Amino acid sequence: MGSHRRLAPSGFDRGSSVALTLLSITAAALAAVPATAEPREDARTAVDRLHTEAEKATEAYNEADERADELRRKAGAVRDRLARQQERVNTLREALGSLAGAQYRSGGIDPSLALLFSDDPDDYLDKASVLDRIGARQAGELKGLQKALRTLAQDRAEAARTLAELTRSRRAAAVHKRTVERKLSAARRLLNSLPDAERAAYDRASRTGPAVPAGAVPASGRAAAAVAAARSALGKPYIWGANGPGGFDCSGLTQWSYAQAGIALPRTSQAQRYAGRQIPLSQARPGDLVVYRDDAGHVAMYVGGGQVIHAPRPGASVRYDPVGMMPVSSVTRI
Repeated sequence: MGSHRRLAPSGFDRGSSVALTLLSITAAALAAVPATAEPREDARTAVDRLHTEAEKATEAYNEADERADELRRKAGAVRDRLARQQERVNTLREALGSLAGAQYRSGGIDPSLALLFSDDPDDYLDKASVLDRIGARQAGELKGLQKALRTLAQDRAEAARTLAELTRSRRAAAVHKRTVERKLSAARRLLNSLPDAERAAYDRASRTGPAVPAGAVPASGRAAAAVAAARSALGKPYIWGANGPGGFDCSGLTQWSYAQAGIALPRTSQAQRYAGRQIPLSQARPGDLVVYRDDAGHVAMYVGGGQVIHAPRPGASVRYDPVGMMPVSSVTRI
């Protein structure tokens, strides 16, 4: 009988066994290690993020609200123009009615027949000349009425467009307002959830910083007046959508400060960015506007010494901060 002999394992089989054993050990080890969650956003960081998002929505609200104000003024002007034009149309219609009556009373009949029945040819010629003058005047009045009616129709169409745009702007402002309120409410809830010590530290960081040393020279007399106005607002609360004097948002502070110097700035930080000449940060002087982030969502006023005055965020007061507190987008000299 032939004998059956157990074959020795090949090198391949031995390698496979080792590999499978190692895989089993690794899988078991991984199963024993608890899964790690995604890193949770720090509460204070989340509060700052919500305030930044609220500030963006605030500037969008300011833009829509400013546009609504412009449209309200435009609508008022169009309404006044409509009233004047309607009065002119009514006057022209009355004049045409009077002319038609005068022509009828003067004998609006065929001139050749009037000549046959006339006892006095001179009297007829006098009447005919009057009728000619009335006819020419009537034609002129008719042209005037037609032009006035066309203008009236154009004014009515413009008024309708203006009111439709005003409605859209009001709706946009309402949407942005709800966004701001939602973000701020979330930020308040997060702040209230912080331990007392952390909340106190956050509040301390919201207070007015140290005074800026004197010596920096403003770019102009009006810039100096604007800086003085901004300094007078130190300690006033941040109030979104406000432009003084009791409270401010970021662009409201810069707009109000320059208004005290006799210069009208646009309402939003994005528009203020282009309200003057842009210069390098290295050339900044007191009164220059420093605009932050790529979206130009925040604006402050440079006051010298590497510092700015600004309205930082809800819960904080108008204060000094380092000019590099966040990424600088541009610097504008008014």
